[in-house]
Amino acid sequence: MSRAARHTAPAAPETQAAATQPPAAGGRLIRKVLVANRGEIACRVMRTCRAMGIATVAVFSDADARARHVREADEAVRIGPPAPAASYLNIPVLIAAAQRTGADAVHPGYGFLAEQADFAHACRDAGLTFIGPSAEVIARMGSKREAKREMAEAGVPVIPGYDGADQTDAAFLVAAETLGFPLLVKASAGGGGKGMRAVSAREELPAALAAARREAAAAFGDDTLLLEKLLGEPRHVELQIFGDTHGAMLHLGERECSIQRRHQKVVEETPSPALTPELRARMGAAAVTVGRRLGYTGAGTVEFLLDRDGSFYFLEVNTRLQVEHPVTELVTGLDLVRWQILVAEGRPLPLAQEAVAFGGHAIEARVYAEDPASGFLPATGQIALWRAPEAAAGVRVDAGITSGDLVSPYYDPLLVKISAHGATRAEALRRLERALATTTLLGVRTNLDFLRRTVLHPDHLAGDFSTAFIERHAADLLAPPRGVHLTESPAIAALAVALLHLPDTSNGAPAGWRNNPHRPAIERFKCEHERDETSEIVVRLAARGRNRYAATLVVDHNESAAEVLVHERSDPDVAFELDGHLVRAAAVEASRDVWWVKLGDATHALRHLAALPTPRLPATLDMHARGEGRTHLPAAAGQSERGGAILAPMPGQVVAVLVAEGQPVRAGDPLVILEAMKMEHTLRAPRDGCVVGVRIAPGEQVDASAILLDLRPSDASEM
Repeated sequence: MSRAARHTAPAAPETQAAATQPPAAGGRLIRKVLVANRGEIACRVMRTCRAMGIATVAVFSDADARARHVREADEAVRIGPPAPAASYLNIPVLIAAAQRTGADAVHPGYGFLAEQADFAHACRDAGLTFIGPSAEVIARMGSKREAKREMAEAGVPVIPGYDGADQTDAAFLVAAETLGFPLLVKASAGGGGKGMRAVSAREELPAALAAARREAAAAFGDDTLLLEKLLGEPRHVELQIFGDTHGAMLHLGERECSIQRRHQKVVEETPSPALTPELRARMGAAAVTVGRRLGYTGAGTVEFLLDRDGSFYFLEVNTRLQVEHPVTELVTGLDLVRWQILVAEGRPLPLAQEAVAFGGHAIEARVYAEDPASGFLPATGQIALWRAPEAAAGVRVDAGITSGDLVSPYYDPLLVKISAHGATRAEALRRLERALATTTLLGVRTNLDFLRRTVLHPDHLAGDFSTAFIERHAADLLAPPRGVHLTESPAIAALAVALLHLPDTSNGAPAGWRNNPHRPAIERFKCEHERDETSEIVVRLAARGRNRYAATLVVDHNESAAEVLVHERSDPDVAFELDGHLVRAAAVEASRDVWWVKLGDATHALRHLAALPTPRLPATLDMHARGEGRTHLPAAAGQSERGGAILAPMPGQVVAVLVAEGQPVRAGDPLVILEAMKMEHTLRAPRDGCVVGVRIAPGEQVDASAILLDLRPSDASEM
């Protein structure tokens, strides 16, 4: 079976006899693992299994039939429709798939059922080894309410809050008044930012409770909530713990996870720039205390909030492998999935605490299919071109995609994790930024530009940040994507596409038949990013010899000229000299007339409007043809170019309609709540106006660009 190129995880040291001993009494030798997950984590687990000589079984929904994790497994089993509840969350179907293929163990990855005690129980009852902690420990930590109570009893500091059995709005309002605002509403069974809402005032609480309940029920099947006092710009620091069935317990250092959006981590690193040796020792000891209290086995993460005064508070225990585990592997040289398998087989941990060595600094960036400029709305579509960053020292890529894969609205939008290791934090940051810059991911909007800005922001470089970093620096981090240099501009991206359209003249043949062979080629483009201020780009190319052209570029009536010499045109790549400067680009037509271009360190999306047959000067063109070539994209956040129609920015299910026909609204008022990619998204009014039509109802499934509402602007002239 063909397999895509992959990056090898660091191997664990083999000098310890424990790693090579047979399983302890009561354990077993794992021979085949069913990976009950998808995407990059499924590929990651399979990579270690192959290195250990363990066969793998993938599971896939109808939406993932051609996904990378399916191709990389030794076997694969279809488990149902795209909706997670019918496939990746369907415990009986997963157990049946393991039994059908002869798998003797199950690795849950993260997300989905990884922290569901019922799944661990079902595996055990079916005679399968669950590669994770016991079902009893998962159940104890699955409730954030019970976890906080237990850790408080163990002497671990916890954040003040409310975790009572009375789940009525009235009880939460009373507790909120006692605790004081701001507060955080959290799903007791939650994780990954789902079922979590910040509340700054009493009047916001009922809506936050309702939204958190809906999201928690949809994601975890449990709408139990709790309240926590919201600390003022704390850091989020977690400790990786590991335990075995022989009573050993240790930690593998901390991870700094404060760069977050919507309470979901974006950039993680180790060691934390905020920890002193003394604070690191205290937090490590607290994490081990938590593990010992639980009798924990396998990989787990103890999460803390770190206040500015050095106080830290227990947040939760994630009873699974973390998304950000690669940074720990990079600084320790250990393979945590391998350790998970060894512990599941009943073997002792390969190392004692004093033998764990840490070297250098590591940072990970999560690449999501989303549009940061539009409130991080998830993006869907086909990946037209995926190329991992240039091979370089210290760079690791964990990917779950290949060119041609579809990004669906059903699952978390995480596509790739890019990590870098260096002797110092500065070296790791430099390597990570370069890796992000040389990553090619075309066809779907991503946060790559946003990640580079984050990594290079002065406060981030200085290590001076908190969980409020993205919100505090939004103006700098969410600017429209543009190349730093002229040769990375949208105009040069348009030139690259126009050059790919031309016939090859490298063999001396004429540049294609024309009624007038000396007539220049003229093409028009428009930037697809809604926040890009460029209205229109016109490219005029006149042949001047073999693969030589005189180029005229017109951007919003501003004209410039250049000489172009084409070096290479090998779809999707083009290389050309622009006034002596060599430029390289990759360009693909991701959908009809929409071209994506990777140009230097920048990525652009351009709509090809027309190839004009006349030699008119570009400056005389109608540069503002109203509506020509426009399509609604997720960046519009629901606002259409067609009158006042409010469109769905992505496929999803209507959770709530918050307005009625005839209702006046002001810019920013919430209109509709959509659920997509396991999160709720609120569409807001783009301007003052009046709702003149409601076309959807709660519970309805809608496609991208479906008309949801009709909004008449207050200024009738805007229609």
